[in-house]
Amino acid sequence: MTRRAYLDWNATAPLRPEAKAAMLAAMELTGNPSSVHAEGRAARAAVERARAQVAAMAGVSPGEVIFTSGATEAAATVLSHGPVTALATEHDCVLKWADRTVPVDRRGRAEPVTHSCALSGTLAWAGASGETGVIQSAPPQTSARVVADMVQAAGKVPLASLWHGWDIALLSAHKLGGPKGVGALILREGREIAPLLRGGGQELGRRSGTENVVGIAGFGAAAEAALAELEAGVWDRIAALRDGLEARLRDAAPELAIVGEGAPRLPNTACVALAGWRGETQVMQMDLAGYAVSAGSACSSGKAGPSRALEAMGLGPEIAGSAIRVSLGPTTTEAEVAGFAAAWEDRYRRFRLKSA
Repeated sequence: MTRRAYLDWNATAPLRPEAKAAMLAAMELTGNPSSVHAEGRAARAAVERARAQVAAMAGVSPGEVIFTSGATEAAATVLSHGPVTALATEHDCVLKWADRTVPVDRRGRAEPVTHSCALSGTLAWAGASGETGVIQSAPPQTSARVVADMVQAAGKVPLASLWHGWDIALLSAHKLGGPKGVGALILREGREIAPLLRGGGQELGRRSGTENVVGIAGFGAAAEAALAELEAGVWDRIAALRDGLEARLRDAAPELAIVGEGAPRLPNTACVALAGWRGETQVMQMDLAGYAVSAGSACSSGKAGPSRALEAMGLGPEIAGSAIRVSLGPTTTEAEVAGFAAAWEDRYRRFRLKSA
């Protein structure tokens, strides 16, 4: 049986051992975090420990962290009261709330002209694209409330360097090696929101409902481990792997388009396209060869048709429909990257022979 290599970290990162251990420990906690007895206080301590861990990773204070079921809920909480302006390349959980979009150039960066636009309401501004890896510059000076989508940037680049005075941010645990089904809304001090979920007044009245103690504990442990990796320079090695992969694929196929090339990008993300060779076809071929990659963001890659984000970049349906995303992580090895490149080159040669 072919040994598989997981190269789809932007869709979801494998569960970190630190997160698993924290979750197993939290499963032994009986109490409700809102209860005042010893069992309840133990559960509350686990939640507050995780809050401090997530805050340290995000570069904020613990009181600014509100736990949610994920980034989609966090986005709905702050974007359901319009009007909303969002980057044209944003994730669907943000873009679905947008009344208007900010155009981007062919590298996926916001058009400079938009930096002088007069905006009101809420401006949703992605720190980085999970599909292309492109990192945005600071948002325009505006009176609008600014919501930063930090889901993909978290754990890969220091978030404190990306804040730019934003008011609110969205985080998701499973993108950085935590469990699925838990995330956070960062609400900077002095800002307020209307809660989406009302009831018992948990999370200081911002998000009611009994806390997911097990998931939150795993999120906190994953955030702490991710911060340690950043400080140790782990992602510099990953960036070198990504750059080497792109160079090898381009050597094999000079006509290959590297989406976002020349723009600052996440260190682990390679979005490449070869006109005429469908992205879905490549994903299936590489899956059979033992390599897990995707044809866009996980929330939309199962849908037929070209990438909406790549079309927003002006790349056209042929390129947008032929793109695949390879995303690496801390445990990705040189052998896995080299094996993927060799398998891709072999399928590329077959594709060229059929299309000749």
